[in-house]
Amino acid sequence: MEPIRFATRLNSFASKAYAFWPDLKGKPSVRQMIDRAATVKGLTDLDLNYPQHIHDDIPQLRDYIQNKGLHVNGMAMRFNTLPQFQLGAFTNPDKKVRQAAVDLTKRGIDCGREFGTKLMTIWLGQDGFDYCFQADYDRMWDNLIASFKEICQYAPDCDISIEYKPNEPRSYSILPNAATTLLAIADIGAPNMGVTLDFAHVLFAGEIPAFAAALVSRRTRILGLHLNDGWGKRDDGLMVASVNLRATLELIWKLRREHFNGAYYFDTFPDASGMDPVDEAEVNIKTVNRLVAIADRLDQSRELLEALDRQDSPASQGIINDLLLA
Repeated sequence: MEPIRFATRLNSFASKAYAFWPDLKGKPSVRQMIDRAATVKGLTDLDLNYPQHIHDDIPQLRDYIQNKGLHVNGMAMRFNTLPQFQLGAFTNPDKKVRQAAVDLTKRGIDCGREFGTKLMTIWLGQDGFDYCFQADYDRMWDNLIASFKEICQYAPDCDISIEYKPNEPRSYSILPNAATTLLAIADIGAPNMGVTLDFAHVLFAGEIPAFAAALVSRRTRILGLHLNDGWGKRDDGLMVASVNLRATLELIWKLRREHFNGAYYFDTFPDASGMDPVDEAEVNIKTVNRLVAIADRLDQSRELLEALDRQDSPASQGIINDLLLA
């Protein structure tokens, strides 16, 4: 397999800003956050939020990132930062607003091409509902599918990836889990669709990460991976494997078996507790490298595969313990 690429949430690098910019007034700029991210040992890529991070001339920003030794892994739409989409982007009751969301996404895809990426991640933070009798569910679903179809037809050469989440900021998301997302992708019927698995979102949805990966791999492609951790009650964005070590190892093991070759992207929130984001990212990279090494050893274990065939938990847990607790 190709060497692992490590990407990060750029906004994380605004955390504990005074430690990196003692004289900074206000929030760091996009370029300042890029400067700080570039100091992370082992980091190879960034994801950019669209349109949130795009303020400068695109060719100049592209060259700036490259000169820092980094690449753009993908673009990520951020409808929730724009007031016109508070009632929804692709499911908004106003046709003009829905079309504006689709057109904005097309511009985001075009922007990504200029940065050298053909991956667009779409998190539908505002597409959902909060009350019974608030929406016509069938109409919402049809509008969602129609919007994605138009986007996929516009950019057949690009990968369009859905990042599902149970709720937040809306009380109920229209795509809250793996099964619903796969149903939507089946209705869209486009070959360039896929799924981004966010570890904390999957836990939040009450799912087992490796099982979610298995389901997605059976029906479509895992186009993106957001690694983090949490307690399953909300989108905590904690450091990788800090809470659910075995579930993280099982997911990485499954991804390696599925020959996943996308970036290992850290969607973590060091700013929630004022951590140094460089230290946090470097620990995440070391953690993943160690878990990948363990996963590859497990993949050579005939005893583990036989235990899984028998659903023999004592045997399989003993094998895992030998590697994790040695």
